[in-house]
Amino acid sequence: MKANITQAATAPSPSAGLPLHTSARPAAAPVTAPAPAQPTHGLSIDMLERMLEQQPKDPNVWSALGALLRQAGKPEAAIACQRRALEIDQRHVGAWTNLGNVLGDVERYDEAIAAQEHAVVLSGGNANLLSNLVVALRHGCRFDRALDILDVALRARPNDPGLLWDRALTLLQVGRYAEGFGDYDSRLSLPSYQNRIAQGPMWDGGPLGGKTILLTTEQGFGDVLLTARYAPMVKARGGRVLLECHPELQRLLSGVEGIDGFVRAGTAYPAYDVHCPLMSLPHRLGTTIDTVPPPTRLAVPAEAREKAARLVPGPDGTIKVGIIWSGRVTFKDNARRATTLSRFLRFLDVPKVRLYSIQKGPPEAELETLGTSTLITPLGPHFNDFADTAAVLERLDLVIMTDSSVAHLAGSLGRPVWNLLQFMPYWVYGDSKGDWAETTPWYPSMRLFRQTTPGDWDSVFAAAEQALRQLVALRT
Repeated sequence: MKANITQAATAPSPSAGLPLHTSARPAAAPVTAPAPAQPTHGLSIDMLERMLEQQPKDPNVWSALGALLRQAGKPEAAIACQRRALEIDQRHVGAWTNLGNVLGDVERYDEAIAAQEHAVVLSGGNANLLSNLVVALRHGCRFDRALDILDVALRARPNDPGLLWDRALTLLQVGRYAEGFGDYDSRLSLPSYQNRIAQGPMWDGGPLGGKTILLTTEQGFGDVLLTARYAPMVKARGGRVLLECHPELQRLLSGVEGIDGFVRAGTAYPAYDVHCPLMSLPHRLGTTIDTVPPPTRLAVPAEAREKAARLVPGPDGTIKVGIIWSGRVTFKDNARRATTLSRFLRFLDVPKVRLYSIQKGPPEAELETLGTSTLITPLGPHFNDFADTAAVLERLDLVIMTDSSVAHLAGSLGRPVWNLLQFMPYWVYGDSKGDWAETTPWYPSMRLFRQTTPGDWDSVFAAAEQALRQLVALRT
């Protein structure tokens, strides 16, 4: 769903030897797990294993092997290797921070935080390791402590874009939007920012005076839907508004008020006077948690509605529930936010409920494990773009899903959607405290069901099933 933005932090090695690697920075947008990056210069698992035959007591080799195993998606083996390194040298800074990274991957956040704290202490407060500690604290939902650590780190490096980016995400998570969006442009200075940045002056939010502004796309489809609400506000500044857009979204966004034209994503830009990345609009337009503008009207074409009418019957006494269990599998935090189709089967036990799969992509293959298409109607193969999906959402009574772009679509349409969230979700869904524990100011029709223990989907689905039974009882 969202593009990966990563910034590597380098761990100091306590002794000469193999370079030891720490985590990458969280990607720009919900994504927030430290991503594995290239740990050393051309080393491989086979090479390190041969080195261990000759140097079985070298903690650098053990830690480097653990870093490679983490990158290869073998977290338990990676943990074991880091612990071997620490058996040999309890003061090995790189092994402690690498251990914290991989413990975070498997959602053992208390242990991850403790490991990162140990690394920071041993390093004498190394700023790179403070950043790794912040990532662990954020994933463990210890946001106040993360902000305290960031204050310390930023006093030493006040203009560090990676630290500013970490602070932006943390502030947004706790609803401090004015401050968080103020830091959000720091993503544009990260060396590994993957979206192209338009040339020329960036819009400052002031009057346009008839100028042409190019709004450039970034991150994922969900973020485009999230920020489409700002197009009318930009138009009100008195200019001509062009939106860079992927073809999958253009039909749906063609009726959005304030958009004068589209530029296909990835093609050459036309002439413009100023530009602004979409995710910079909340800051330019002064968004606070109390002034989040409502979702904008989306255009659902008549032909899409005609197709949807053939796919989903009209009122027939059943409660029609759409389900999605995975976002885009190439999104690096998808393993945390997604689950499996099997967890949704409990909803089949609820009387009057009929399930419709609106899942797209490789996870659709899980439907074949049911042995029949009569229990869950597969609709994903019929969707050519988001307009087709939107037309189906209009005909469903409810969507129950793990977070992905369709949650933003359903919320933008004002359709009832129950979003089943990982322990630390995208900042749009807040930090589970205060008035926004079960809702979000961005989507009034959305209800949030949160993990209260990292990785625990059972309680989330139990709560959703209970709520579904109550809904059915009210309607029948």
